[in-house]
Amino acid sequence: MTLIKSISGIRGTIGGKAGQSLTPIDIVKFTSSYIAWVKTNQAKAKKIVVGRDGRISGEMLRNIVVSTIQSLGLDVIDLGLSTTPTVEMAVKFAQADGGIILTASHNPREWNALKLLNHKGEFISAEDGQWILNHAENEQVDYSSIDHLGTLHSDNNFMQEHIDAIVNHPLVDKAAIEKRNFKIVIDPINSTGATFVPALLSALGVKQIELINDTVNGEFAHNPEPLPEHLFELCSTVEKHQADLGIAVDPDVDRLCFVNNDGSLFGEEYTLVAVADYILSHKKGNTVSNLSSTRALRDVTEKHGGTYHASAVGEVNVVNKMKAVDAVIGGEGNGGIIVPELHYGRDALIGIALFLSHLAKFGKSIKELRNTYPNYIISKNKIELSAEVNLKDILDKIKDKYKNQPVNTEDGVKIEFDKDWVHLRGSNTEPIIRIYAESSSETMADNIAKRIMQDIRDIM
Repeated sequence: MTLIKSISGIRGTIGGKAGQSLTPIDIVKFTSSYIAWVKTNQAKAKKIVVGRDGRISGEMLRNIVVSTIQSLGLDVIDLGLSTTPTVEMAVKFAQADGGIILTASHNPREWNALKLLNHKGEFISAEDGQWILNHAENEQVDYSSIDHLGTLHSDNNFMQEHIDAIVNHPLVDKAAIEKRNFKIVIDPINSTGATFVPALLSALGVKQIELINDTVNGEFAHNPEPLPEHLFELCSTVEKHQADLGIAVDPDVDRLCFVNNDGSLFGEEYTLVAVADYILSHKKGNTVSNLSSTRALRDVTEKHGGTYHASAVGEVNVVNKMKAVDAVIGGEGNGGIIVPELHYGRDALIGIALFLSHLAKFGKSIKELRNTYPNYIISKNKIELSAEVNLKDILDKIKDKYKNQPVNTEDGVKIEFDKDWVHLRGSNTEPIIRIYAESSSETMADNIAKRIMQDIRDIM
């Protein structure tokens, strides 16, 4: 059993002992500390938005979280089955004081989590997350009396408000999408994407929609992370039905990837690249992705006369960098699209709408669109670290060895070799060091990673 207490939220496996996994006691404790933080920062705090994905444990968590919030005197707007970006948008729409999303994102079925939002509908900062963790350790909570309990209001209208905001985005071209008469296959992996993605496509004028794994029961038909090794069924269904493309989202619908018309993968890293290409062709500006994302975004940005900026890994870090450089588009190479005109959060739904607008205006197949982008390959590796290993010492020695190359130390160590790069960073959740390398050649990417991994072993 596992319980991971991080600055961005609380996640763990269901069952087991308190303090060692995500049990009812832990849910109450961390929800209580989050509400204490809300009250500290919002003097007249009144309401919190709550939504969940389709996980088996979701309803149980929802009941505990909602009751805890009410017991602390705040009202709850319950979205029920929803998506991460919809909850984020609902906090803004409802002018709420915060929000909690019950989802473990791409983790397997036995996991769940509390993801915590501020009054802007954005993930809380590292400092605020640490405040909540410290408060939870002290367990000093003052619950409300019978005369001051919060109320509960269920509202399922925010899906439509979210979709309306997307359809009305100035770069979403419903007419062009409708004219192309796309045939699309969707894999929502037995979660809320089964409701939200078809609703969005229908609003965009798409009439030919095929769904697989669409029963919202949390019994994931495959590993829910939208990686190539998990998308065989989607790829074969696209090919079988001669569809124009396939769409895969994760259980909380903040990550997105596409399948080409021939059943091959568009590439999760290229979701952001393609959407950025479309936005930059209409609106000049800067872009941001994290240090472990493909160089292709930089190439596309510079092609349009903009400046690319890299951030530390993590959605909060990407958002902070986007705000600092006034980026018009940003995100992560895992298929996370952040469009600041809509909201500062990864949103697969706006990503779908902008991508389809781009593809419709391109006028050719999705495979031909993919071939217009530079083809980089990322080699993803890791090394397990024993307790006595000093990660900082390893990174310092690697940085020193390659001091004649361009080096970025904002998050671990990233070394550039012309257009190739390698990024080393410690995991926030496991005793490992991740080594990601990218090149235009798969062999070269693997060789760069192997060389650095040997350097690390020599140091250890």
